[in-house]
Amino acid sequence: MKRIESFAVDHSNLRRGLYVSRKDHVGTEIVTTFDIRMKAPNKEPVLDVPALHTLEHLGATFLRNHPVWAEKTVYFGPMGCRTGCYAIFKGDLRPEDVVPIMRKMFGFIARHKGKIPGASAVECGNYLSQDLPMARWEARKYLKEVLNNLTQKKLVYPPKEPRRIIQINRGQFISL
Repeated sequence: MKRIESFAVDHSNLRRGLYVSRKDHVGTEIVTTFDIRMKAPNKEPVLDVPALHTLEHLGATFLRNHPVWAEKTVYFGPMGCRTGCYAIFKGDLRPEDVVPIMRKMFGFIARHKGKIPGASAVECGNYLSQDLPMARWEARKYLKEVLNNLTQKKLVYPPKEPRRIIQINRGQFISL
């Protein structure tokens, strides 16, 4: 099988940040997938499931109700590795194009009080798995430490390290 592009990113050098994960052509449109990396992969604890679920509910609700970004939003949801979220938007976009809306969205999550949108048995398949206080804490942390302190290293994936192949025995090779 062909290796998917996201597995080619050097996660050992990946910082928390906001990255273009990929751009795809859908008909005549371009959609851009953003890697909203809230945790340093394999270096710090991942987001817990209830907080990540709440981030998803609040983030998706915010984007799909925004006067400009509602029409551009294709998807917002968690990464399987639980180190962040993906956002997919219509358009050929750069991280700098979405920083303002990401700051607003994470600010909205950090300040949210009251009911979590879509958190009922009728609206969600696992509605009890929610943690608003922790989602608010994670949103504040990402907003303060990442989105409000962006550098080029937090906007561009680290360069891919060339892989070295070494022979360990006759006919046996390993990739480093």
